[in-house]
Amino acid sequence: MRIAILDDYQNVALTFGDWDSLKADITVFTEPLTDVVEQLRGFECVVAMRERTRFPADVLDRLPDLKLLVSTGKRNAAIDVAAARRNNVVVSATGYIGEPTAEHTWALILAASRNLPQEFRSMREGGWQTSVGTMLHGKTLGLLGLGRLGAGAAKIGQVFGMETIAWSQNLTQEKADPHGVTAVTKDELFARSDVLSIHLVLGERTRGLVGAAELAAMKPTALLVNTSRGPIVDEAALVDALRRKEIRAAALDVYDTEPFPADHPLRTLDNAVLTPHIGFVTREVYEIFYGDAVEDIAAYQAGKPIRVMAE
Repeated sequence: MRIAILDDYQNVALTFGDWDSLKADITVFTEPLTDVVEQLRGFECVVAMRERTRFPADVLDRLPDLKLLVSTGKRNAAIDVAAARRNNVVVSATGYIGEPTAEHTWALILAASRNLPQEFRSMREGGWQTSVGTMLHGKTLGLLGLGRLGAGAAKIGQVFGMETIAWSQNLTQEKADPHGVTAVTKDELFARSDVLSIHLVLGERTRGLVGAAELAAMKPTALLVNTSRGPIVDEAALVDALRRKEIRAAALDVYDTEPFPADHPLRTLDNAVLTPHIGFVTREVYEIFYGDAVEDIAAYQAGKPIRVMAE
């Protein structure tokens, strides 16, 4: 079997699973593919890291050798599962844990609240204090989405002594009560939040949900945090809001285009704290991703596919 492991940016995939047990010909791609069809020609199995490489119908239709597509995580919006099924391609998933992303959300919140990137730089350059930070105790944490990750972020905010409020299209107070969170309207969420953290799945209802009007409704002292998916926020509107100091800062781990363009204007803004989509990138998650990927492939080789995606 010829196996392609995609988008292994750190070149560590082979250290997180018993790949030798598969007795396969394995190729690791550490850079984004430039021509998916051409570069994956001849591979029977592809291991796709999250949603980094897209597999729409027109790509799957042109990969006749592909028989098994393993996606790390339990869902992958970049894969047309129906088209895969039509092409007799099995799509298998892996396990996933969300705690690292919730932890990274708070790394970003703390970094932005206490101006840590500027202070790190000052210390490296031989300087000392350069800014005045903001405490979180007594402030309001707004959660755009109160699913598993949003609820986890709320719990940490409460430990910091923050009031926690939330909104999403289907959120009710009854659903918010077990988490000690107050359900509010969308307008209230943006107007009241000192820190507004996004925890939604990207879809037609959420794409561009945070636009110019929502940013303008926020406090000028507010912090916007996104560890979910880049396109939930109108990126151009956010750049404009940050340039005009409509909000104090944005802390981002996800972007419209990934890897993030080197010349993107967000990289030039002092009030943008940026990390390269590493919310889930931990040893523990990779052990699950690549360990389960090996299991998926072995099960397919044995004629009994496991963790097959339904949609």
